[in-house]
Amino acid sequence: MSESAGGSLSLTLSRGIQLLEYVCAADVPPTIAEAAQALDIHRSAAYRLLRTLEAHYLVRRDEAGKILPAAGLTNLARGVENSLQTVGLPIMTKIADALEMSCFIAVAQGTDCFTLVTVEATTSHAVTQHPGTRHHLDRGAPGVALLAGLSEQQRADLDGLELSTKARAELAKAQADGYASSFDEVIPGVGSVAVPLMVAGQLPASLAVVFPRQEVDEARIVNHLREGAKVILDRLGAA
Repeated sequence: MSESAGGSLSLTLSRGIQLLEYVCAADVPPTIAEAAQALDIHRSAAYRLLRTLEAHYLVRRDEAGKILPAAGLTNLARGVENSLQTVGLPIMTKIADALEMSCFIAVAQGTDCFTLVTVEATTSHAVTQHPGTRHHLDRGAPGVALLAGLSEQQRADLDGLELSTKARAELAKAQADGYASSFDEVIPGVGSVAVPLMVAGQLPASLAVVFPRQEVDEARIVNHLREGAKVILDRLGAA
């Protein structure tokens, strides 16, 4: 939930969304009891929320009673930054196959960085950054690259954004280099390289790849990402 959300909130709706977020973010599908414990609510309340989400095809349960994301989520996700997704997908596919790494677009909402869309390399088994993955903007290359693409005033307007000394140094480096790189910051044992992707009328974004612990040609990665970002901007008329 956004820390800057003001005014009165619907507690039931908020808990339902929290349950949906919990299920989507879980590495292992949870049970109702586990979901209730995670949300600190009674099991009967969790069951009512679950039944409502099931009725809208947003979650489903398998034969063992484990809760999983359901097909209805695709309708919700389709409209999020639709132009950016549509234009970006073929370009991301080329980058993913050329580098044999998963390529993704991350966007900013408030002070958080969300993975919008991911393409896995078809030529190899790569580490995947799942859509919907969320972390603070000052953690990891995608978030730092995104911050580097914002103006000083835009960063100041991000209510609640407080950068550590380390994050400020990483931001300054990303601004000077035009890209950001990180390792072990969001996913243990995983590195990332990202470039800013600022499109008028769209959420602030970055174009990135992730890879397991290994020696990489960072300059080659950056070149592919910069070229890809330029093509996306050109096709969206933002160049």
